[in-house]
Amino acid sequence: MAIKIALAGNPNCGKTTLFNALTGSNQYVGNWPGVTVEKKDGRLKTDKTITIQDLPGIYSLSPYTMEEVVTRRYLVNERPDAIINIIDATNLERNLYLTTQLLELHIPTIIALNMMDIVNKNGDRIDVPQLSKELGCPIVPISALKGDGSEELIDQAVKVAKKRTMGDTPHVYSGSVEHAIAHIEESIEDKVSANNLRWYAVKFFERDEKVREEIKLGASVLSEIEGHIEDCEKEMDDDAESIIINQRYEYINRVVPKAIERKQGHEKLTLSDKIDRIVTNRVLALPIFAVVMFLVYYISVTTIGDIVTGWTNDVFVAGIQDWASNGLTHMGASDWVISLVSDGIIGGLGAPIGFAPQMAIVFFFLALLEDCGYMARVAFIMDRIFRRFGLSGKSFIPFLISSGCGVPGIMATRTIENEKDRRMTMMTTTTIPCGAKLPVIATIAGYIAGGAWWVAPAMYFLGIGLVIVYCIILKKTKMFEGDPAPFVMELPAYHAPSPKSVLLSVWERVWAFLKKAGTILFLCCAVMWFLGNFGFAGGSFGLVDAEDSLLAVIGGAIAFIFKPLGFGTWQAVASSLSGFVAKEGIVSTMGVLSGLGEIEGYSAAYQAQFAAFFPSMLAAFSFMVFNLFDSPCLAALSTTAKEMNNRKFFWYSVLFQNVSAYFVSLIVYQIGGLILGEVSFGIATVVAFIVLAFVLYLLFRPDLNKKAKVALEKN
Repeated sequence: MAIKIALAGNPNCGKTTLFNALTGSNQYVGNWPGVTVEKKDGRLKTDKTITIQDLPGIYSLSPYTMEEVVTRRYLVNERPDAIINIIDATNLERNLYLTTQLLELHIPTIIALNMMDIVNKNGDRIDVPQLSKELGCPIVPISALKGDGSEELIDQAVKVAKKRTMGDTPHVYSGSVEHAIAHIEESIEDKVSANNLRWYAVKFFERDEKVREEIKLGASVLSEIEGHIEDCEKEMDDDAESIIINQRYEYINRVVPKAIERKQGHEKLTLSDKIDRIVTNRVLALPIFAVVMFLVYYISVTTIGDIVTGWTNDVFVAGIQDWASNGLTHMGASDWVISLVSDGIIGGLGAPIGFAPQMAIVFFFLALLEDCGYMARVAFIMDRIFRRFGLSGKSFIPFLISSGCGVPGIMATRTIENEKDRRMTMMTTTTIPCGAKLPVIATIAGYIAGGAWWVAPAMYFLGIGLVIVYCIILKKTKMFEGDPAPFVMELPAYHAPSPKSVLLSVWERVWAFLKKAGTILFLCCAVMWFLGNFGFAGGSFGLVDAEDSLLAVIGGAIAFIFKPLGFGTWQAVASSLSGFVAKEGIVSTMGVLSGLGEIEGYSAAYQAQFAAFFPSMLAAFSFMVFNLFDSPCLAALSTTAKEMNNRKFFWYSVLFQNVSAYFVSLIVYQIGGLILGEVSFGIATVVAFIVLAFVLYLLFRPDLNKKAKVALEKN
């Protein structure tokens, strides 16, 4: 008999870690909300008839955020055979709030008391039988990270699931609240199943809009229900939703003291608290974060990363290219076939793949920071800053995830309940350079700027700066006005990173890049080689010099658009065009068009080749800025379209990203070039100054929406 068991719990409670342990899956484990943004299924390792479902982490079943909607819709409508409610045993009070709601669904439930190793280490004691008696469901102590108790947990969960029934739910509500809910149950019992009756009655009491839209009741029934709610509100002197929240916490505060005995002196500062006094300090927090991120990119790109990338390019990729070229020559292949395979495909793919070691090192350091708990603190730190600019601290989580890949970063915006904030975050989150853009940064920094160490960290912080500027400007418009949503997040205790979790995170991100190289980039290289080698010459179509190729014609036709940005050559324009498909394709196309295959070393020959692409160092820098901050790859764009679910906002987002990137590059090249003496004063320079002045005006102008709101409140 097939059995479905759902894992439900708060963010950071250990759901995904437990899911991986039970199923053998390799889902990424993170230290902030939004890592699991949709339901994931896996088969139990020891019994393939049992399906384990990892639901998004939520704090309640109130549909404020996308992940709460996903979890609630599944539990209410599809009803798994059992729920494993994972609870952080170090914080029972907060975690049991969701438990009280899950039990009202009347789905067979078993509680997994996770992180019991930390509870024991702290010297606390939890009376598991007593807690089980109070809640009316089985409880199994576990440590998902260490794998302790998982076998007993799944055995108990299967037993509970096979029973198909559960006992009475705990008596959470008292007095007039229970009386009102009982009356609501009588009014709706013929509209909902008996199993869901209590849950729907509570939601009707809370005036849950989604439930009222789902369960159509007559005007007379609704009026009767509203009368019971109003009577209770008058007696309790509070609104219905607050009454339910208070009743839940009053129940939890009665239960927890009966089941937990805390060690004396528990109130003393822990090691995590002592570290947080430094890293979350109002003065020191940002400088520490800046130093940490500088070291991450400095080590990854300039020192260790440079060594491993050099070996990959000089030895690995070059060796494959020589082997393929020699093999095809011995087989008697024609020159164009040799060129296609050696220069077009292997050389083109080798260009971005050569940077995979650098990407792996960046991801390794980021995974260490995430797994130890530091990045959760960064989200807390950035909340203070972001709120000053009208953006929720929840937006920083997608920004941070986007430093690996824009696709999961965009999906992580589901944690933002405010729709305007969510759309604005989706528009700006890919401004943070992702892993796919690292080869572009490394190419400009290493092979054009002579290995400048400051380029990679500068681009990361420039991305953050642009996000802040964009958000300030956008928040002052009618389209995105409004107060940011509050940011509530549990800060996990610092702990030693799990080697498995860190390596899994690195592998997932690098493997996603390599898969793209074997599919999209493979096709991109072949197409770019064809367009760069074939064209019309002498009245016929065939192999031609690069200057007469189809790519030269296409790039040359639109090169005038980018000439004010400093890179008006057809090679640079063609490379930028390939970036709209996949950002790694920029370096692939540069490798193909350079005629040198893989990009390696700092030799004069390579710099001479790229000098044909960019007339100056500043032009190359402008090229990098445009391609880092324009619209993301097709995969990220398709994800944005799906998540926004609004055609107007999607195309507005694409237009905003590309126009803003163009203007940023224009300012960099024209004004920067004027200061450095590389650009003569002209019409483009005037336009750059006008754009800069307009941006400063938008940035510092009064927020008329906020003024209007204050005036309205006064009246």
